[in-house]
Amino acid sequence: MDIHTVTSFRRALSRDDLALAPGETFLAGGTWLLSEPQPGTTGFVDLTTLGWPDLQATDAGLRIGATCTIGRLVRWSQAEAPPEWTAAGSFPDAANALLASFKIWRTATVGGNICRSFAAGAMVALAAGLDGTAEVWTPDGASRHIPVADLVTGDGTNSLARGEVLRAIDLPDAALRSRFVLRKIALAEHGRSGAVITGRVDADGGTVFGVTAATARPVVLRFPRLPSATVLRDAIHAASGYYTDPLGSADWRRGVSGVLAERIRVALHAEAPAA
Repeated sequence: MDIHTVTSFRRALSRDDLALAPGETFLAGGTWLLSEPQPGTTGFVDLTTLGWPDLQATDAGLRIGATCTIGRLVRWSQAEAPPEWTAAGSFPDAANALLASFKIWRTATVGGNICRSFAAGAMVALAAGLDGTAEVWTPDGASRHIPVADLVTGDGTNSLARGEVLRAIDLPDAALRSRFVLRKIALAEHGRSGAVITGRVDADGGTVFGVTAATARPVVLRFPRLPSATVLRDAIHAASGYYTDPLGSADWRRGVSGVLAERIRVALHAEAPAA
């Protein structure tokens, strides 16, 4: 789409270049930004020229640069991820939960998907389900850290102030070593996700279920052990934020979230190592 209001474009080469002029906004992959009119935007500031590393594996976990493309993350998970990081096997499932083709994966960024903060943002589901933490650069030269699950405040809204930049997402080693499962459902075969549910069991037996797409903001449920079907169903149904739009009613989203969560619970139980 022609964004006819935009009259300037500049490439950020250092942090000093991130000071926004009136009307400017940050651009990464641009797959959403360039897809519809942006009447309040007169200039783009390209983040991809900052040279941030896509992926850095350390003893602490995986650091995902905000400008890393979704395609790059998928390729890494399939060919480069350490074998002990078993949760990486579900990264392609998260990418496939997007209403996007593999062509979009080549341009769309992990950080862009999180910053757009749509309820059905698949990278939000992945990061929230694995206790991802966002590093945010602030305009005063400092930085702050916040769980991705808390960064997103609603369907299409987040806690980023003007001029703040998502620098990276850190996934902890312990979560990456977990048994992790992601499931999704949509009303249409190729439609936007109506519910994306994640579940994982950590080495200490602690269990985490995440609800996204069905709720306006991520819901993270924690249990000391894999819960029973009844406990999990009640927790899923009691979660707040289920909403209605043309792609599904709140009651439908609540119901299918419970079904997907139970399927994940059964799968995690079946994968449990023998005592």
